[in-house]
Amino acid sequence: MGTRAASGGGASRSRSKDGDRRVGRRALLIGTAVAAVGTAVVARDELTRAWWRLPGVSKPRKEGEVDYAGARWVAASDANWRLADRPDDFGIDMVVIHVTQGSFASAVKVFQDPKHGAAAHYIVRKDGHVTQMIRELDVAYHAGNRDYNERSVGIEHEGFVDRPQDFTDEMYEASARLTARICARYDIPLDREHIIGHVEVPGTDHTDPGEHWDWDRYMKLVRAAAAKGSGAAPA
Repeated sequence: MGTRAASGGGASRSRSKDGDRRVGRRALLIGTAVAAVGTAVVARDELTRAWWRLPGVSKPRKEGEVDYAGARWVAASDANWRLADRPDDFGIDMVVIHVTQGSFASAVKVFQDPKHGAAAHYIVRKDGHVTQMIRELDVAYHAGNRDYNERSVGIEHEGFVDRPQDFTDEMYEASARLTARICARYDIPLDREHIIGHVEVPGTDHTDPGEHWDWDRYMKLVRAAAAKGSGAAPA
């Protein structure tokens, strides 16, 4: 009787080991299949991006069209941005906050100057007016870092970094609505890893938006605008 019990236990352990091996093989096969699917998805995404980067391949465009309701279109010089088809060729996962270090008019002027070599997608005036100068589809030369340029939307703010009075309530609120709308469009997380200052871009020698930019206030406004589902600017 004791022998049979021992024998039965051995058979049970043997079956258990066989079962473990079958489960192990099954898990391995499932894992391999999942990895293959993941690899296929990555390959497909890369092929899609490669397609949109081909010369001559571009999305239809309409002159003067804006990406943000209520923004006024004023075109930047073609020398200050690069034609693209984002987010299909380059994903967008950041918003970069800038300060113009000058007036609104001076910022528009330099962004229209082909010798300047830089421009942002948007400028927000002290009174909250929003001007778009480059389509979000396209790569603006605003961050001083090619990778960040390709991945981000740049927003300039009228004023000077050492003048906190330049950062008006109207400006904060209008900019927050704009950023919330951009983040919703590209599924960008509403955090400081993805909404950054120009100073935080690797390799830059810029200091904007500076120590007087109220990040806590700004991020609260962005999240509040997102919660309301309000990305639209006042007309």
